[in-house]
Amino acid sequence: MHRGTQPKQSLLRIIFTGLGLIAGMGAFANIGKAQDPIKTLGDRAQPNRSTATLDPVLSDAKSMVEQGNAHEAERFVREYLKTRPHSADAHFLLGYILFRQLQQSAVENAFRGERSAAHGGDARIPAASSKDEKVRASLAEYTEGAKHRDPSAFDLKIVALDYVLLGDYVNADKWLTRMLEWAPNDSDGWYYLGRAKYNEGRHAEAVGAFEQCLKLSPQNARAADNLGLSYAGLGRTEDAMTAYKKAIEWQRSNVAKDAGPHIDMGSVLLDVDRTEESITHLQQAISISPQDPRAHELLGKAYARLNRYELAQGELETAIHLDPQNPHLPCMLGPVYRKRGMMDQAQVQLERCAALNGTHSAPEHSRP
Repeated sequence: MHRGTQPKQSLLRIIFTGLGLIAGMGAFANIGKAQDPIKTLGDRAQPNRSTATLDPVLSDAKSMVEQGNAHEAERFVREYLKTRPHSADAHFLLGYILFRQLQQSAVENAFRGERSAAHGGDARIPAASSKDEKVRASLAEYTEGAKHRDPSAFDLKIVALDYVLLGDYVNADKWLTRMLEWAPNDSDGWYYLGRAKYNEGRHAEAVGAFEQCLKLSPQNARAADNLGLSYAGLGRTEDAMTAYKKAIEWQRSNVAKDAGPHIDMGSVLLDVDRTEESITHLQQAISISPQDPRAHELLGKAYARLNRYELAQGELETAIHLDPQNPHLPCMLGPVYRKRGMMDQAQVQLERCAALNGTHSAPEHSRP
């Protein structure tokens, strides 16, 4: 199954690039029907607001955040609010600080469905329950601040990314759309809007958002990769492959590369039965991100299709080690063991396949 169409199970990486400040984690609560805690904002958001007028204490706290001292900044702002409880600046800054404490990998992985550990995520990222609590606290600060002053476009961007962390892409879409009305040249805003729409299954609108991002940020490999995923969601395979090729080319000179374009290209090549070609891309993905279980899974699938069962076994065993709760992996590894005459091991994996999938046989789509 193509990475762009599978459920986001294995979604957290480049968030602060998008915020213009610097540079997967399990399933999140679905709060799509929850009451919008900042619905009182209406149409009052401001396109920009200078921070030059910030109280010196808040200005210092903001500098602490940008220097990586978000917890110390939180202490300063909370002390400030004890004597100035109606300060909109302080509430908005506290909301931002709480958001920043979730670590810089959180939003991207939330979009992609990848576990943070598998992509070099920060081990200090809190567990899901703690994360949700902090996100809601951040939203509560923006709600309180909005009672005293209109939010800025930047404030709405953070609100939207808070919703991303809660898995509520509908509200993320809503606030990113509102933010972009004020800041239409924010390329990363268009990128995040594309990701929200993609996760809503609105692939044609996602294409439009990523294309707008690329107009503002030419040769943005991340946007090109996600444009490819959106094309794939529309069944436009050739367009998807063209986008992946651009993403791979555009990041060629980057010191830090993303395995995503190679994984996505490898996946679509498998989909169109160009298995030998897929192997090169999947091997490249593993060289970039050896702890990515999806790359090992797809490479194992490719080897199995070519009857290279020993190599397939090694890749699938690595994928299971990295992603033990993935219900598809034992369904793929069991038949590989069987092909190699390892009947006891095959039986163990097929029983695990049945247990994880709630069935008595391997799902057809999961077999190599």
